[in-house]
Amino acid sequence: MADQCSLPAALAVCAAAGVAALCTSASLAQQPAPAHRELGNLVFESVPLPDAALMARLERYQQSRQATFLDWLADGGLLVATRFGDSEQLHRVAAPLGMREQLTFYQDPIEWARAPRGGSGFVFLKDQGGDENAQVYYHSGGGDVRQLTHGAFIHGSPVWAHDGRRVAFYGNDRDSLSYDVYVADVTSGAAPQLLVGGHQDTWYPLDWSADDGQLLVWKYVSISESYLYLADVATGTLTALEDSPRKVGIRMAKFAPDGRSVYVLTDEDGEFVQLKLKDPVTHQSRSVTPAAGWDVEDFDVSGDGRYVAYVVDDDGRSRLTVLDTQAKLELAPVGLPEGRIGNLRFDRSGRRLALSAESALAPRDVYVYDLEHGKLERWTRSEPGPLDPSTLTTPELIHYPTWDRTGVGRHARMLSAYLYRPRTAAPCPVVIDIHGGPESQYRPGWDPFVQFLVNELGYAVVAPNVRGSSGYGKSFLALDNGVLREDAVRDIGSLLVWIGVQPQFDRERVAVMGGSYGGYLALASLIAYGERLRGGIDLVGISNFVTFLRNTAAYRRDLRRAEYGDERDTSMRVFLNRISPLTNAKRIKKPLLVVAGANDPRVPVSESEQLVWSVRAAGGEVWYLLAKDEGHGFRKKANRDVYLQTAASFLQRLAH
Repeated sequence: MADQCSLPAALAVCAAAGVAALCTSASLAQQPAPAHRELGNLVFESVPLPDAALMARLERYQQSRQATFLDWLADGGLLVATRFGDSEQLHRVAAPLGMREQLTFYQDPIEWARAPRGGSGFVFLKDQGGDENAQVYYHSGGGDVRQLTHGAFIHGSPVWAHDGRRVAFYGNDRDSLSYDVYVADVTSGAAPQLLVGGHQDTWYPLDWSADDGQLLVWKYVSISESYLYLADVATGTLTALEDSPRKVGIRMAKFAPDGRSVYVLTDEDGEFVQLKLKDPVTHQSRSVTPAAGWDVEDFDVSGDGRYVAYVVDDDGRSRLTVLDTQAKLELAPVGLPEGRIGNLRFDRSGRRLALSAESALAPRDVYVYDLEHGKLERWTRSEPGPLDPSTLTTPELIHYPTWDRTGVGRHARMLSAYLYRPRTAAPCPVVIDIHGGPESQYRPGWDPFVQFLVNELGYAVVAPNVRGSSGYGKSFLALDNGVLREDAVRDIGSLLVWIGVQPQFDRERVAVMGGSYGGYLALASLIAYGERLRGGIDLVGISNFVTFLRNTAAYRRDLRRAEYGDERDTSMRVFLNRISPLTNAKRIKKPLLVVAGANDPRVPVSESEQLVWSVRAAGGEVWYLLAKDEGHGFRKKANRDVYLQTAASFLQRLAH
């Protein structure tokens, strides 16, 4: 854990001009970077000391906070995650715009929490230092906390029974490889009991039946293959939800209020995920949501079944609809930010729907939609810091042609991207910001650092959704699988072509950055298109697919082989080695910033370290930042602030 006194104090001093011990206003080009220095749990290699004036400008963009809705509490209040110190903790909000009463006090952030519909207290998940070995804790509601799980194992997806005593969750305690389903009685003090497992499979608990006699469980193979089962809670006996299970993608499911039918988000009828209602007895199925050409990404159903709320991912932006099944009406609250909506949850009355919403102009906050009165209430108002919202940039949805052709007419395939334009007349530098996943999607949300790049450094920021991104149909999702991996890199090449013909952009000043899989794409782009790029940032990225698959956490290995290919196959291993950035490190000739967390179980720190060594051995320039108390990304504010300061310094240099 970073020194909670010295690190923030050092950062504050760094923002003050004239303190040469930590900062300097001299040009980075005129100052040699220290070979190695440490600050708390942060390690810097060949990273120049930060510029005081630049840090002062960035600091204004590092003071915001957000609030995320997690669940309804038994007393009608809301359980939310927000930050007052260095990490997000759990808070209770009793009324609209009421005070945030802090309930947990840890150095590491809380990952998730769920409260029972009946009874008191709640359970929450927390790991240590970003290792993702989340443990399940029970908070009684009165302040007492008891740890339900132990050891270097991962746990998640807590689901409460209706009796308010038992909670189901997954864990890999048995063999470190598989996700099994356990049930714990929070009132007994007994150890959790294994309910579903015994093989090297990945199981998630989803919902309890109305009588708590059955548990709906999800067998996950890949994003395109999942199966649903009913587990007898007394015996663990599994019954397939459908008599002839098919290989389809499933995103989530829960019991209908009738106690028998099941609502399922599935892509079984075509390219996109829709909400369906399935009867496991009659095996009948019907669509609840219309085929809209976009995925349904989240839903909830009121306790009496009258209201069905769902969110559609419309090319990266969320659209919320509430179906009134009695009045046959579609309702939509007015006043939500245009951006991302999630974590839908009805209260016990079934007449109030809570959710989280954010946009590029507003931090994430918690809202409650009162359906009886058609009223949207804001329950939290998070501060954007000292920023004036009117000065922030709204992202523009664009589409650009890529290298291949599709459809009957063999037209150029068009890819989606979000573009943030600076308010400048002269041609501006560009940052290509690539999302991770790859089964993910760039979604416009609250990102003060992007606003800093646009408003303070004058960059245009383009965030593409290259092939393999979710949200554009299951065929598009599979376009980068296995031996098609380099096709996604070519999508970045096509974006560079598009940037090059836009008069408002300076094609000689283009940088690329990405995290995780996006880090791989950033590195691959520097290799394939280095002559068109100024430099790049790799945050916890994959440098060699073979070593990544060998060293990633054992419980993730087969899931990632389904996406990238199986390195145990000789021909696939040869292919993966050939396309890996590590193999081609000597071709990275432009400046590179590499950022890693020492406790990362997904993309181990060795992926970053071997790349740094290889690029430097070939004469390349690499800035390297390592956090000893982080994992797959920087979650602690103090560490994240330093990462963004380093990235800002790096990108300022590339822009000039």
